[in-house]
Amino acid sequence: MTNESIDQVPAAYRATEDPEPANTSGPTALHQRSSREEKTGRSRRLEYPPAPQPLVGPIIDNHTHLDFRDGLVEVNVHQAMDAAEQVGVIGAIQVGCNLEAARFTVEAVEAEHRLLGAVAIHPNDAARMAQRGELDDALDEIFTLANHPRIRAVGETGLDYFRTGPDGIDAQKYSFRRHLDMAVRLDKALQIHDRDAHDDVVEILDQADQLPRHVVFHCFSGDASLARICNDRGWMMSFAGPVSFKANDALREAARIARPELMLVETDAPFLTPHPYRGRPNAPYLTPLTLRTLASVRGISEEAMAQTVLENTLRVYGAFDAS
Repeated sequence: MTNESIDQVPAAYRATEDPEPANTSGPTALHQRSSREEKTGRSRRLEYPPAPQPLVGPIIDNHTHLDFRDGLVEVNVHQAMDAAEQVGVIGAIQVGCNLEAARFTVEAVEAEHRLLGAVAIHPNDAARMAQRGELDDALDEIFTLANHPRIRAVGETGLDYFRTGPDGIDAQKYSFRRHLDMAVRLDKALQIHDRDAHDDVVEILDQADQLPRHVVFHCFSGDASLARICNDRGWMMSFAGPVSFKANDALREAARIARPELMLVETDAPFLTPHPYRGRPNAPYLTPLTLRTLASVRGISEEAMAQTVLENTLRVYGAFDAS
């Protein structure tokens, strides 16, 4: 592993010299991501990065996908949270954004006390399911799954104009409004996916008759303008690995001006691995890298930043108990 010691990588994430092939059955089979090339054609390293130094104060990963396999190894939810806890990440919100992943999420939060859950139909999937006439039935099942006491959020839902063309926009908006209504009816937080659709997302939220108590922009991707809107409305902003990417000065400015009581931190694992490991597999144990970036951007101590996001996360999702 070049100049990285294998001892720095959490044990469950270490690949053998001849790793076994991915499972072709079971809940992870539908969510394979392992690839030696990114979609751009660039090669990518499949080894997990070394663990960062433990935090001086605990935090919770606001958004992760433990049902997605990446890299050279398959890690179960207990192993993932053991590795995370070793560096101060004491819990995570496991997010299932299609039916298979949502069912996995319910099983995961029942089996692992350091997880709470969120379930929804991802906006890109909503557009495809609407074309097949399957969306309403899927949303009905999501409502049932979201009623579980350890599912504390409806999400990720919202709008994505990057991957879905104009023909899918109406279906995305319909699905977004249905999820929003679920969150209100069930008194759950709402986790929003917003990609290239800031104005329309804000418009739908502003037009709603009622909003959930907590609206969370997962993997916040806006600039200072959107941050000011969130500050004004009291909407949570959850920052992921991109805030550490060199070109993202506008995102760092948003993080700098965000009201502290509205800030969360996440991995969105296995995606969006923070600098300096961009492109490699991500996991909850890497959340400290983004937390430290946020502390640096805001000019405060790591301990103060950790305390802020921990308090905010518990306020949004409640306690990680055995309920």
